[in-house]
Amino acid sequence: MASIQIRRYQDADVEAVKEIFTMGMSEHVPSTFMHLLKQPPTQMVLMCVFCALMTSSKSFLLPILAVTLLLAGARQFVVYIFNRYIDTSLRKDLDDINGTYMEKKDSCFWVAEVEDRVVGIVACLPNENAPACLELKRMSVLRSHRGMGIAKTLCRTVAGFTRDRGYAAVILYTSVVQTDAQKLYEHMGYEKIREFVVPEMAAKITNFTLFEYRLDLQKDGKSD
Repeated sequence: MASIQIRRYQDADVEAVKEIFTMGMSEHVPSTFMHLLKQPPTQMVLMCVFCALMTSSKSFLLPILAVTLLLAGARQFVVYIFNRYIDTSLRKDLDDINGTYMEKKDSCFWVAEVEDRVVGIVACLPNENAPACLELKRMSVLRSHRGMGIAKTLCRTVAGFTRDRGYAAVILYTSVVQTDAQKLYEHMGYEKIREFVVPEMAAKITNFTLFEYRLDLQKDGKSD
């Protein structure tokens, strides 16, 4: 098995970091679309449109076409939301990784390398709402290099960094559609402490729930 090296971010890593983040976020479009389709309001709209057109037109073709167009529009809506989030992130912290993570106290950004290729990323910084905690952010590993323990190693890196700086816990946020991430964090000892919906119209429409997880370092026995 190829060796995995975890090191601090360098300026030469910027394009690889942005690519890994973009690809990782884009992977959630299909699962988010399916999540949207499972919501009762979505199913009600599709059913009402189908039944109304079926009754008025006496034809299968028109309602099927209309529902198909609605589904295509819904998927494009999900794509738009993710692209907007990706673009916003690339213009903010990921456009100034040094200023956001490397030059500030108790913050850092790491990359995982395999055979001199950056294949994973993670960062942490103080959480504004929980002064005793550092927040794990931007965790992502290329699909081609998953199953090698890279994500677990990155989690342990953040936990060790947090403990060394005297913080009580690591917290992070993930979404309802990121089921693999939830399993990983729970395996690493994180506990889900809160569920909430972002107060934005798009999140409310899709019932896009976020989960807050916490790793209490006094109880943690897996992060070393």
